[in-house]
Amino acid sequence: MNRIQSVIRLMPLILALTSGGLTQAAAGEIYVITHADTKLTAESIRDIYIGEKQFADSVKLVPLDNAGGQADFLGKVLKLDATRYANLWVKKSFRDALNPPSVKNSDKEIIDLVRKTPGAISYVTTAPPAGVVVLQKY
Repeated sequence: MNRIQSVIRLMPLILALTSGGLTQAAAGEIYVITHADTKLTAESIRDIYIGEKQFADSVKLVPLDNAGGQADFLGKVLKLDATRYANLWVKKSFRDALNPPSVKNSDKEIIDLVRKTPGAISYVTTAPPAGVVVLQKY
């Protein structure tokens, strides 16, 4: 994938983050969840979401962003604002040819994907049901 294609692929994320297109959840709890078979530690969450960790043992990690809780997640967990997060991924795209986490629209969509996708990791704003592992609660 060339650099122009990478930037084009990042544009929806950049526009959503910088224009306020993603809704901000009321400040509350954030639950970081993983697929039941994915072996991760809470200390690895930041590295995964800034593109520094792509594998857990031999399993390819699949980080997902949750539009409803993203602002809280970025602030509480990554200590970044939306603009810095978008800029980080633009640089990662050019420098390391990495793609940012896919953005999903709801806790339900996130939970369904994490349950069925080995290597999946994400966060939700409501206590998750059985079938996923809560890695950390913030």
